[in-house]
Amino acid sequence: MKHPTNRATAAGLLIALGIIYGDIGTSPLYVFNAIIGERMVDENLILGTLSCIIWTLTLQTTLKYVVLVLRADNRGEGGTFALYALVRRRKKWLVIPAMIGGASLLADGIITPPISITSAIEGLKELPALGIEDGSNTVVIIVLSILTLFFFMQQFGTASIGKLFGPVMFVWFTMLLVLGFVHVFDDLAIFKALSPYYAIHFLQTYPEGFWLLGAVFLCTTGAEALYSDLGHCGRGNIRYSWIYVKLCLLVHYFGQGAYLLSHRSGLVITQDVKNKLAINAFYDLMPHWFIIPGVIIATTAAIIASQAMISGAFTLISEAMRLNLWPKLRIRYPSEAKGQLFIPTINFLMFLGCVGVVLFFRKSSNMEAAYGLAIIVTMLATTMLFANYLVLHRVKSPLIWLFLGFYLVVEIGYLVALMVKFTHGGYITLIIGMVMFIVMYVWYRARKIKNRYVEFVRLEHYIPKIQELSNDKSVPKYATHLVYMTSANNPKEIEHKIIYSILNKKPKRADIYWFVHIDTVDDPYTCEYKVEHIIPNDIIRVDFRLGFRMEPRVNLMFRKVVEDLVANKEVNIISRYESLANSGTIGDFQFMVMEKYLSQDNELPFFERVLMKVYFWLKDHSLSEEKGFGLDLSNVTVEKFPLIVAPVTNLRLRRVEE
Repeated sequence: MKHPTNRATAAGLLIALGIIYGDIGTSPLYVFNAIIGERMVDENLILGTLSCIIWTLTLQTTLKYVVLVLRADNRGEGGTFALYALVRRRKKWLVIPAMIGGASLLADGIITPPISITSAIEGLKELPALGIEDGSNTVVIIVLSILTLFFFMQQFGTASIGKLFGPVMFVWFTMLLVLGFVHVFDDLAIFKALSPYYAIHFLQTYPEGFWLLGAVFLCTTGAEALYSDLGHCGRGNIRYSWIYVKLCLLVHYFGQGAYLLSHRSGLVITQDVKNKLAINAFYDLMPHWFIIPGVIIATTAAIIASQAMISGAFTLISEAMRLNLWPKLRIRYPSEAKGQLFIPTINFLMFLGCVGVVLFFRKSSNMEAAYGLAIIVTMLATTMLFANYLVLHRVKSPLIWLFLGFYLVVEIGYLVALMVKFTHGGYITLIIGMVMFIVMYVWYRARKIKNRYVEFVRLEHYIPKIQELSNDKSVPKYATHLVYMTSANNPKEIEHKIIYSILNKKPKRADIYWFVHIDTVDDPYTCEYKVEHIIPNDIIRVDFRLGFRMEPRVNLMFRKVVEDLVANKEVNIISRYESLANSGTIGDFQFMVMEKYLSQDNELPFFERVLMKVYFWLKDHSLSEEKGFGLDLSNVTVEKFPLIVAPVTNLRLRRVEE
């Protein structure tokens, strides 16, 4: 598969605008509104927070992500799990920050569509004739209608309209640039904010200035998307397009700041429309005649921002499934476009989450409390994983500690500032993120517990018995080709339960026994196999090596392997039944899938017992093993067997005599 290169192209730059910058690009809709709240507008507040915005975008987005983290590409792919795949062999505990980062990104995907779309629609309040008030039912209904249509359309993919994303976002950023440039001249003193002195002075002198960092942080909430979408756009396109995006954002923030100093200085601004002092720092820059077109452009940009987050969530879940960090779910591919996938279950859950957020908060100023917390947690996880990436690449130790120390201090500072919003709605984000993390942790930990008790045996000890069974015509033939899915990494070993299934449970005679193993590798697009003829034409093992972004379509891949083996005359798949062999009929293939259930005969510690029960509950409500492997259900047999991880040892049973 062709991977994105580091070379920038005109088409690539336009695609990057459409895919990557929706979240960070729509932040001017609400950042200054969140900062002002019900505070008096003065020079210290505006210059100080604007300086914080400038240096947050520079240090967090430009330096950390665009310059540094984009270097950590996994064969062209980026994101939390791609980075984890690069470093997971270094320390086992790195799975925890990876899971926390992934869970937080999913939580952010539930908050981003409501706040972006609501902030855009609230521009209609600027038109008194419409009579729309803050948090009114009209705004809520419009937002819910857009979200419903938006999530409904996900199943059809974005192949047809995706080409419009780039041009629309180019119009959006150009609009930001023009609006900002026009108002920069309202008060040229605004350029003093370029000096970090004003940010430091603000944090030291402004009452509760430190806690306003939580509102300032909203300007960089889309930074993680730069890295997550590396595979769609390529490093070069992201870096060059960021120059234009950052210019547009900074000029616009300067314009908002200059307008506020010039027109609102000394006023205590409330969010109450009836007081006539209500302010919307974004829409106030627009001439009255442009409000309706501005709302339409802003809403379209917000929808594109939401699309990027939802697509990112689908990709994240698919990677988590391949890395065994999430229950298997059905994945659909609505188009041939790279990265285009659709997960119905996740789409429905995110729709419910978004609707719940809109109904609970009703207006964007309330949603700001829940926003940001998820992203700062993801950024902290990325910082820890990237530091380990630097260690693996033998970067000098002082530089690693400088990176780690600086960004941990900065990001923990933002986290503390954002935590003040916890009781005002921030807990919603943490609850969503915690649920996602628990699902990942349970799935990961339960598999570890389960695998501890999987018994492997040496296959060579059972080969004579299997051959003897294969030739024993007194046993009815189960299938011509019997295919077992095995988790044994060592080709010389096999699960004891498979041997038990073949020889003991109900002897299964076949002409050729196949053992198929899937190994998930760190390279995202690896798709290769190797074959070992344990006993030629009798027992054959096939090992697939698949990248964590490749779907395990075992039915198709196994058929291709068999075709290759037949073409090379390595195996004879003609039916062994005399009446069928003469006509060259191909023998039947039967796949065997071993499905575990938790036996009652277990003595587990309380925590592990709860964990295993939750694991099997999730398993019951996720995709079955055979569907997860992409097998044709018409030739699959599922065999259930008990999982005994901690057998009962002190059973008190006494025989009595009559």
